[in-house]
Amino acid sequence: MEFVYVVPRDTLFPEYYPHGVEFFGKALSEATLQGRISEGGFFVERSYAEIAPTLKQVIPYSIVVRDSQVFLLKRTRAGGEKRLHDKLSIGVGGHINPVDLGETSAPHGRSRNPIPAATRRELEEELKIGPEALVRTVGILNDDSNPVGAVHVGLVQILTVQGAVEVRETDQLQGRFADPAELRGLLKGGADFESWSGLLIPHLDQLLSQAVALAAL
Repeated sequence: MEFVYVVPRDTLFPEYYPHGVEFFGKALSEATLQGRISEGGFFVERSYAEIAPTLKQVIPYSIVVRDSQVFLLKRTRAGGEKRLHDKLSIGVGGHINPVDLGETSAPHGRSRNPIPAATRRELEEELKIGPEALVRTVGILNDDSNPVGAVHVGLVQILTVQGAVEVRETDQLQGRFADPAELRGLLKGGADFESWSGLLIPHLDQLLSQAVALAAL
């Protein structure tokens, strides 16, 4: 039985329901969003969360960037999740689980911020990345137009790397760096991207500018 971290929809979006990609700014700040997630979140059984649109499962979704290129992933048919077979993605992410609870916890067993640990765990499960990688959360992804998107929300994160990036399970996953122009061409040509990746690709210029700013810190 799997437990996943959720936040009530009305707690996460008390004023409006965004659609697509929303970068942090005047309408939504990172501090506000992180506060809603850490103070309003809790764990429930995944089987329940998947059928409860009043809850949003929080998914850290990391885009790996190196020298103005983005790491492109392809799920092979050897993977266990059939709906992901042959899908392309520019994001690495997954559910936040109880194992991601940090040492500092809030009352009632809730973590102040389980996101960093969940991000590291998911990246380490999928990729081999050097220790010099830097992470910045830059916005959110929300897509209520389909049943899967209706019960999830993505935290868009930029992971800036300098060295090599390798896929761990090469029988289930393929990966390489690609130029933004190639990714836009693939999307325009009808390539089978995951829905969140498809929403992000038109915003690559802004994502890459965030990566440059992060590398300069």
